[in-house]
Amino acid sequence: MSWTDDSIMARKGVAGGKAGRTYSITEAEQGKYHYVYGPFAAPVLTVDPGAVIACETHDAFEGKIKYETDIPSQILNFPFLNPQNGPIYVNGAEKGDCLAVHITSIRPRGPQPVGTTCLIPEFGGLVGTSVTAMLNQPLPEKVKKIEVTVEGGVKWSDRITLPYEPFIGTIGTSPEIEAISSLVPDYYGGNMDLPDVGPGAIIYLPVNVPGALLYLGDCHAIQGDGELCGVALEHPTVTTVQVDLIKGMTIHWPRLETADLYMTIGSARPMEDAARIAYRELIRWMAADFGFDETDAYLLLTMCGKMRLGNMVDPKYTLGASITKAIVKAQMG
Repeated sequence: MSWTDDSIMARKGVAGGKAGRTYSITEAEQGKYHYVYGPFAAPVLTVDPGAVIACETHDAFEGKIKYETDIPSQILNFPFLNPQNGPIYVNGAEKGDCLAVHITSIRPRGPQPVGTTCLIPEFGGLVGTSVTAMLNQPLPEKVKKIEVTVEGGVKWSDRITLPYEPFIGTIGTSPEIEAISSLVPDYYGGNMDLPDVGPGAIIYLPVNVPGALLYLGDCHAIQGDGELCGVALEHPTVTTVQVDLIKGMTIHWPRLETADLYMTIGSARPMEDAARIAYRELIRWMAADFGFDETDAYLLLTMCGKMRLGNMVDPKYTLGASITKAIVKAQMG
């Protein structure tokens, strides 16, 4: 028995967490990749709850950085970064519902070396940017291409091999009226760059428009907390997800469930506001669904809450607040 059999998705989802029909979105089937989250693009696919969808995602640069001699500022056209598959229309989804997305696998695709990281002018956690304005000159541009395989891991150098720890950097549903850059994280999800959004996890997203309109892309092979230089190890993938729909479960920010924890995700700038959103949403979830008093949950999280840093480089920063399932189960008896 898998932990997902007792997940929120399995207990409350229209499909009961059961896998339904299988679909694919290849590069050819996707056609135009999207650089904004919004309700104005025609769905590339329409599915019922339970659908399993394998998506051929691009890296964050849509494959344009090919060699270590490339100069990113001469190749990339900001803000056309983070190309997104979708949108995927889920039948029956209405505003106020919740979309559950179980990430079943992420695998690298394409000729090696498939991994790309780089330094981009005025982008990163330790440099001046357009919103953190400094007189210092930008760091020299640099590109590093890296071989990435599931079995062999991330071959950083002849001496260092890192584990393959993939996750979806950018995933979310459409806002109700806005069209927002795929570089931005917010209440609908988006460019959260949170390493917990990886294989095995279930992410819960608010539905703001009919059909939910799910977008995803920008998969990373590995990333440390903060995505420090602004670019993780970007790579093209085949990413497979299973979608379900929870009717009447209204959430205001993304939530995450794994075998061991419940997490709420907040995005804002400054960073402390993202942390406040995440912890506030976790406290409200604990009170609404798990039998805690709000003030007691506040005190308890002061003792045992955990905070995960997604990114500290995007237009808004992302943090995830979590509590272990063991503590929740103890409360519920």
